[in-house]
Amino acid sequence: MLFLYCYFYSSWCIRFRMAHSLHTKLSRRERQIMDILYRRGRASANDVMAELTGDPNYSTVRTQLRVLEEKGHVHHETEGTRFVYTPTVPRHAVRQPALKHLVETFFGGSPEKVLAALIGNEGTRLSEEELDRLAQLIEKARKAGRK
Repeated sequence: MLFLYCYFYSSWCIRFRMAHSLHTKLSRRERQIMDILYRRGRASANDVMAELTGDPNYSTVRTQLRVLEEKGHVHHETEGTRFVYTPTVPRHAVRQPALKHLVETFFGGSPEKVLAALIGNEGTRLSEEELDRLAQLIEKARKAGRK
């Protein structure tokens, strides 16, 4: 039983560290590729190339995907003559570390500034239901802070 606990705890720690470092160890173009893979779930080099900005070269995209695989961020399966890439860490595992990085980098670590930017943005119109859910989350956080 202890062996299983150690194995699963070790696997969780490895995934957590990968998720935590995923955003910070990638170049801008590698992050763009990862964004595409997370959005699509899986993609070939041609699929990735079609969604990248600029005029990417096919061999460059293949090289970047290979580098991402060497870094442990993606893996591939062979489908006929093409490689199809998927992220190695699930989206939900990288969500919190990526959000933390965003909040620290652009909002000085302040969740209040993030929420103010989201609500105060002219292009963002929140529905009454969304505002109610946000109010409920804030109230829940207040109650949790009093314990």
